[in-house]
Amino acid sequence: MRAYERFIEYVKVYTQSCEESDVTPSTQCQFDLSRLLAKEMTEIGLQDVYVDEHAYVYGRLPASAGYEKKPSIGFIAHIDTTPDFNGENVNPQFVENYDGSDIKLGDSGRVLTMEKFPHMAKLKGHTIITTDGNTLLGSDDKAGVAEIMTACERIIKENIPHAAIAVCFTPDEEIGHG
Repeated sequence: MRAYERFIEYVKVYTQSCEESDVTPSTQCQFDLSRLLAKEMTEIGLQDVYVDEHAYVYGRLPASAGYEKKPSIGFIAHIDTTPDFNGENVNPQFVENYDGSDIKLGDSGRVLTMEKFPHMAKLKGHTIITTDGNTLLGSDDKAGVAEIMTACERIIKENIPHAAIAVCFTPDEEIGHG
C-alpha cells in the first residue's frame, strides 16, 4: 500500500484527544486506530506487536543477518488529533495537478490563500490533499504514521538490510500527555 493511501485511511479514523480528561488515552476512540495499526503491523511482518492499556502501539523488526550489532533505530509518531477543531467524519479533498491558485475547501467557505500560504506556489503541478474545510485533516501526525508503516512494509517486502527497528505510536500528544 502507498503512504498516501494509508494516510487517507488513517485520517478517517476519529482520534481526537480531550484536554479535560485525566486518563490516558484521553479518549477511547484512540484505541480504534491503535488496534488498526497493530493489526496492520502484524500483517506486514513486524514482530512482538501489541497495544497496551493506554493505546500505545509497539512493534519491532529484528535486525537483518549481519546487522545485529548495528545501532537500533526507533520510529515514533502520534495517533491523536487536536481537540481545537472538529475531527470527526473527516473527508479529505484531492486537488490534482494543482494550478497554483487559492484552494477552496469544499463548501465550508474556507480557503487556503496564496497570500496566507505563499509556499503553495512551489506545489504547482502536484496533487495536494486537504480537508474539505468542515473538519481538520489530521495530517499531524497521521502522515508520519503512514510514512513509518510504509517504510516498514517496504523494508520487509524488498528485504532491505537493516539494524533492529522499533516502532511506537502514541496517544494524546496534542494535549501534551503522550
